[in-house]
Amino acid sequence: MFEAFDATLLARLQFAFTISFHFIFPSFTIGLASYLAVLEGMWLATGRDVYLDLFKYWLKIFSLIFGMGVVSGIVMSYQFGTNWSVYSQKAGPVVGPLMAYEVLTAFFLEAGFLGVMLFGMNRVGRGLHFAATLAVAVGTLISAFWILAANSWMQTPTGYAVAANGQFVPADWWQIIFNPSFPYRLPHTVTAAYLTTALAVGAVAAWHLLHGRKGEGVRVMFSMAMGMITVTAPIQVLLGDQHGLNTLEYQPIKVMAMEGHFESHPNGAPLILFGLPDQAAGKVRDEISVPKLSSLILKHSLDAPLDGLDSVPRSKWPPVAIVFWSFRAMVGLGLLMLLLGAWSLLARLWRGLYDWTWLHRLALTMGPAGFVAVVAGWVTTEVGRQPYTVYGLLRTAESVSPLQAPAVASSLVAFIVVYFIVFGAGIVYVLKLMGQTPHQDEPGPAPVPTHAAGITPAPAVATGRRI
Repeated sequence: MFEAFDATLLARLQFAFTISFHFIFPSFTIGLASYLAVLEGMWLATGRDVYLDLFKYWLKIFSLIFGMGVVSGIVMSYQFGTNWSVYSQKAGPVVGPLMAYEVLTAFFLEAGFLGVMLFGMNRVGRGLHFAATLAVAVGTLISAFWILAANSWMQTPTGYAVAANGQFVPADWWQIIFNPSFPYRLPHTVTAAYLTTALAVGAVAAWHLLHGRKGEGVRVMFSMAMGMITVTAPIQVLLGDQHGLNTLEYQPIKVMAMEGHFESHPNGAPLILFGLPDQAAGKVRDEISVPKLSSLILKHSLDAPLDGLDSVPRSKWPPVAIVFWSFRAMVGLGLLMLLLGAWSLLARLWRGLYDWTWLHRLALTMGPAGFVAVVAGWVTTEVGRQPYTVYGLLRTAESVSPLQAPAVASSLVAFIVVYFIVFGAGIVYVLKLMGQTPHQDEPGPAPVPTHAAGITPAPAVATGRRI
């Protein structure tokens, strides 16, 4: 099956497969942790039990998603040593500490307070439990900070020096962390996580509305989700535009591939909407384009010149077709998110938010859109960086471990089988939980029985509804 692939390509496929699986979980937990903090805060501020019921409803789902994210992340990290040992040896002095900071400042914070968040509602005071929820939410954001700092350095490396043995060593940690692309990549990715969560929550609420379940919990859930999409979708478009301009400055070849510009355009470049990139021929076949619009978007001038891939050696070209289509998938889904947010705003103003069936159908259909968009964005970013692991400094072909193709192929097959079985079962169970309607007196995650653990039960804490 894999005879035609070399070890480098198989290692790339393995990492792409595992990180694509992993990426969907943090993109959900980042937004969901903040959503849970908002729900608990609203319950404490208003005393409305509907917020507590929604908190408990989504807390069960969050615990499962968080667990799957941790497991998939650990598996992925081992590949740095098994498949990418040369990269780890050369870039380890820079990337290694950033990954360690993520564990020390974020993962320990999340893991330390997760137990209190899951099982402490009736064991600690309201203030301490809310503080634990906030700690988990802040921990997910700190985790995103460090992971994106490491990834952004690989995209736009600064603040390093090259040692005698060829290693990249830190010269200025401030420049390493706050490298040129990081200030754009962080808000763009975090906002994408919030949009992903809002779309998933909105889809769950839309499912129940379409089935005639219009209880207070479903209505509040749908209203909050649509409000979040209405606000964040336009913000994400602006952030994406600024991120694109930054990429044009520091990674112009990636933008050439995204735009499908094989040829340079000295008097204004067209925006190619659709077409079939032919890398061997160096052209986009059957293209549908708008004249000079790409120059207007990227340079804010219709006649601004834009270089094409013909201005750089072919050895520096990324796989154009993949970057071209993944970018369009991300942008196309982003436009649909804008449409959904605008439509829900119109429905809210006309007092039809819970009654417009076609709005609910669109919201349900758009449920997976956030996950697809973040994966498409990752593909655009990482494949567009090729043929480098550290942009302009370390080629992917020079980063791989000295392994034979059969060894990598066997582990790739094992990952595919195990991931689809284990994570497939987990996702099916999450969907089953989402299919249940949030209701009054919603039970939270079940703790370990105190008598089994040899623990004396603590006095119940008032919940605003009962003692």
